[in-house]
Amino acid sequence: MLKLFTDSDCDFTPSLAKEYGYNLISMPYIIDDKEIKPYEDFQEFNAKEFYDILRGGVLPTTCGLSPITYKNYFEPHLKNGDDILYVHFSQRMSGTFDAMKIAIADLKDEYPDRTIYTIDTKGITLNAFLTVLEIGKMYKKGATILELLEYGNNLREHVATYFFADDLKFFRKSGRISNFSGIMGNLIGIKPIIHMSHEGQMLSIGKVRGTQSAVKRIYDYVVELGTDFDKYPVVIGHCDCIDLVNILVKLLKENFGEGLNIIIVDVNPTAGAHCGPNTLGVAFHAKHR
Repeated sequence: MLKLFTDSDCDFTPSLAKEYGYNLISMPYIIDDKEIKPYEDFQEFNAKEFYDILRGGVLPTTCGLSPITYKNYFEPHLKNGDDILYVHFSQRMSGTFDAMKIAIADLKDEYPDRTIYTIDTKGITLNAFLTVLEIGKMYKKGATILELLEYGNNLREHVATYFFADDLKFFRKSGRISNFSGIMGNLIGIKPIIHMSHEGQMLSIGKVRGTQSAVKRIYDYVVELGTDFDKYPVVIGHCDCIDLVNILVKLLKENFGEGLNIIIVDVNPTAGAHCGPNTLGVAFHAKHR
């Protein structure tokens, strides 16, 4: 059999993973020198509690997994005679995938008749969520591994993501955004507009003044680039800012109709540590990323 894997950085919860046949890899974060593993150290993510901690001044850090940790996730299934497809967040955003490659190479030596396939979503959080979700739907329909690989690698090139953050200090610390220095400064009320590039990196593409303008800007990208809304959902991800979510939902439904399929997700804590509270984003099927 083929076993699916994804990771918590893709905003999948244990219940969603179970629904679509995924095994869930936990991507940790660190607060006060304590490593916390989502959905292993806790079963439900309390987004409000987590982002209130950040509002109080805590700046979490993140860390990758070791080769042995990846082996512990994968090996029981290989030993059982199964192949694996791991649909993961962007490898351009973390050194953890160097450890993954080491683990896969070691496991290949131990289980030469088994194969671990991977699909890089070239995204994280809501962007990756949409790709993981659609591959899960295909898997449930009985698609073969070749069909899943072709579908997933094509779909990821059409998942566009745009978002903005409320507080630049989290992005400043993360250092994960290309071209970010161009929007830095002490300008009060400036919101950076970020998107996921074709290479799977967060790229600063501009700035607006004020939250309302930022919501309108990411909405405009959906109108400009979005396609196939009858086939794919629009995913809104947020870091405990449901009021902004409601504004964006209202704009989208006024334009595309009440029947528009919108999925709202809490940005997972490991990714949220890099963007901070009141971050809002949208991912959707588009003409291009």
